[in-house]
Amino acid sequence: MTALYSVAEIREIEHAALAALPPGTLMQRAGQSATKAALALLSDAQIDACVLVLAGPGNNGGDALEIAYHLTQVGLQVSVLLYADPTKQSPDSQHALRRAQSTTAHFMDPALPSAIAATPWSLVIDGLFGIGLARPIAGDLRIAIENANALDCPILALDIPSGLNADTGNIVGEHGIAVRASHTITFIGDKLGLHTCYGRDYAGQVQVASLDIGDSYFKTPHAHLNNVKLFADSLHRRPHNSHKGSYGDVIVIGGAHGMGGAPILAARAAAKCGSGRVFSAFVSDAPAYDSVQPELMCRLAQDMDFASATLVVGPGLGTSCEAHDLLSKALHARTPLVLDADALNLIAAKPELQQNLAQHRGSAIVTPHPLEAARLLATTSGAIQADRPAAARKLAKRLNVIVVLKGSGTVIARPDGEIVINPTGNPALASAGTGDVLAGICGALLAQNFSAWNAALAAVWLHGRAADVLVEEGVGPIGVTAGELIPVVRNALNECVNQHQHAR
Repeated sequence: MTALYSVAEIREIEHAALAALPPGTLMQRAGQSATKAALALLSDAQIDACVLVLAGPGNNGGDALEIAYHLTQVGLQVSVLLYADPTKQSPDSQHALRRAQSTTAHFMDPALPSAIAATPWSLVIDGLFGIGLARPIAGDLRIAIENANALDCPILALDIPSGLNADTGNIVGEHGIAVRASHTITFIGDKLGLHTCYGRDYAGQVQVASLDIGDSYFKTPHAHLNNVKLFADSLHRRPHNSHKGSYGDVIVIGGAHGMGGAPILAARAAAKCGSGRVFSAFVSDAPAYDSVQPELMCRLAQDMDFASATLVVGPGLGTSCEAHDLLSKALHARTPLVLDADALNLIAAKPELQQNLAQHRGSAIVTPHPLEAARLLATTSGAIQADRPAAARKLAKRLNVIVVLKGSGTVIARPDGEIVINPTGNPALASAGTGDVLAGICGALLAQNFSAWNAALAAVWLHGRAADVLVEEGVGPIGVTAGELIPVVRNALNECVNQHQHAR
């Protein structure tokens, strides 16, 4: 299981390790690890390749200079753009600079960053800024990044792509810029910002180099990257001696006039993900049946008994008085809840509903997108996106629920502050109805006795995995519709059970 660390936690680990090691040890280890990563990106035919090393003023620049030294030792043509005053560098970085200067490395004029575009580079090493950057990148450095981003070659970022916030995944500064890396080798421990918000677009493929720092320096992490192992203890093979009642009922409550498709999508997802019986309960205009999925039972929501089923409330619910009353009824039931879409908008607008949710006696999962989360926290979607992990934690604590904050690198949070960032999924999910499908998956897993935490982890992972499979098969990401995800999610769920099954 991959732990994720904040900048403060990494700094603490690094400070303690440095105190116990000879000077320069961590920088040399970082240089050696990153050199191996760099060489792995160059084919045998590129053994005489041209490599550009971008080195900044801090220790990240020192790491880059170490790599420049090592790459020259294997015969590569290395050019360095150094954006640092050597007299102001740390002793470790000064030592790395002297080593690089003693080689065949060519030091280019940093005042001419446009020269980057003049050479057919085989690889670019980004060592401009690490996890300590606090201001947007400007001037010649900005031009250097613009030119590097325009190149058609791999870019290996050291620790984090320069310009990216390691805690939030945002680009530093309102009008900032960041290196768009194809690969990132991150040091000591993995960082939250590499996996959420802009992180996945800018970090590329991430690998971790621990720099041989002992386990004793690492405290218990409070964030992880989602993985099947995190919810594997809820994956059980089905006994022959079972029936539909063994796998729970799900009632999807929504479908105001003109929005009947949303609860149908959620209900179909719940059925395909294993719930024994699924009801689609409509605020109005309940159809006789779903012609595509006739196994679903369509009813008027006002006629349903909420006391004995997992409730998925919100898809197409609307915000009418009838919708409010149905939500209030659901919140007072002692059954597992999944709240999405208009259920969240109603809760955001009504303090008494927020209190009812916080006091709900059953397990509960809420699945907001950033704007819905903003309404619940009385802020803006920009503020939510500015620090997605913090927003998810705050919302989970305030409402006493499991929060699934949707988006690139979906954040799943518990009231105790534990979070998980999801690595599956792609832009195929950026279409109407995919959130309804996710809510239905959550409901199905809750009905099958997954804990709320495991249900959220599994649902988000499976939902993203289905999108990844479709893209791998050449379907999308453009034009994938929500309904196409459902049978692929079912396949992914069965594969997970077969590979990680736990006997009851």
